[in-house]
Amino acid sequence: MARTGFCDSKTLLDLHKKADERRAPLRTWSNACGPIDRWQPVEVEEPRLAPVKTEPERRWERRLSTQTSDCIIMGFHEDSLTGSAGSVIADGCAEETVLLYHHGVQGLQSLQALVPSLLRHEVETALEKLDLIWDRGYAWDVFLDMMRTQTQNPFPNADIPRHFTDSTRSVLVDWLIQVHEMMHFQEETLYLAIHLLNRSVREIKVTTVNLQLLGMVCLFLAAKKEECLLPEVSGLCYLMDHTYTKHQLLRMERRVLLGLKFDLSYCPPLLFLLLLASVARCSPKAVWMARYLLELSLLESQCVEFLPVQLAGAALCVSRQVLQEPPTPGGDAAWCLASSIHVGSESSMLRIMHILAHAAAKAHTRETCATFIKFSSPETMHVSRHPGLKNDAGLLGVCT
Repeated sequence: MARTGFCDSKTLLDLHKKADERRAPLRTWSNACGPIDRWQPVEVEEPRLAPVKTEPERRWERRLSTQTSDCIIMGFHEDSLTGSAGSVIADGCAEETVLLYHHGVQGLQSLQALVPSLLRHEVETALEKLDLIWDRGYAWDVFLDMMRTQTQNPFPNADIPRHFTDSTRSVLVDWLIQVHEMMHFQEETLYLAIHLLNRSVREIKVTTVNLQLLGMVCLFLAAKKEECLLPEVSGLCYLMDHTYTKHQLLRMERRVLLGLKFDLSYCPPLLFLLLLASVARCSPKAVWMARYLLELSLLESQCVEFLPVQLAGAALCVSRQVLQEPPTPGGDAAWCLASSIHVGSESSMLRIMHILAHAAAKAHTRETCATFIKFSSPETMHVSRHPGLKNDAGLLGVCT
């Protein structure tokens, strides 16, 4: 590969080659919780019954659902547990309030009584079925940690250096997708690699000549964190047509780690997508369509500034709108429950949906078409070739 760009790269792989299926199965969604009636008649001295608001049942368990109600549970509040703006009193113990995001998506008022217990139950069930936890008792804490982690290292207004243009970035990301597919890495590795790339171009000074080396280093670091088996450094240099040496690759790796202060933590949007799809009881085709749209977002620099849960929610919304699948029993209620996890304003969600719709409509005509080919195979149910994605104006109208 020439040192001036990526256009002269030789073909890395056959993207029609079947990749290992590593997605977690989506199982059935059960409704095991009901509303908690907190108003009970209490006898008083007068010969009448007066409704009195009683204290909720208190149990010593790892329970933080109401602490995050301002952000992820449709504006639900429980005043009896809230002491001050910075603490929550429960059983005489003060715990720090978790503030995830200052915006909240409004939901159906009729579900507010159901959401605190029902949402927690469904999130715990989904995490357990997706094999993301070992102990169900820690499931809610894992979910809260996912919500906290995504707010770290934000990208306000897509703060990317000018020399790293949108076209250059899309070519580099498309090439990394091909390398990732050839290496048979986990899907989480790809999302972490692109996240590290976005952070690295802000933290360290890299010339256009070394952008390919930086992308390979970010993929190598992501593999070190997510994979069990790693490729040889010499093999990575071969994939870059020996444009860079092993010494240059290892030196760039040291620069990236120092620039990022060895912080490689990241919760990819794919985990949020699988979680939302499990809670909402989405069909396999809807999940594959959403995964396709989510991977297309990696090529769009405009999506850098959004949170992973926003990208996952928007991708799932567009997928459902495009497929227009017939409703299933309880499907609408399940989707309303899953929608309560979305973080962000309605305008932000619509903006992401428009970006994804435009990217999907143009995917089959772009030179960076690795994702389009990847999701056109029978294993992915040919979702990238769905006729509903090709009509740009119609698709944007559906999202509106």
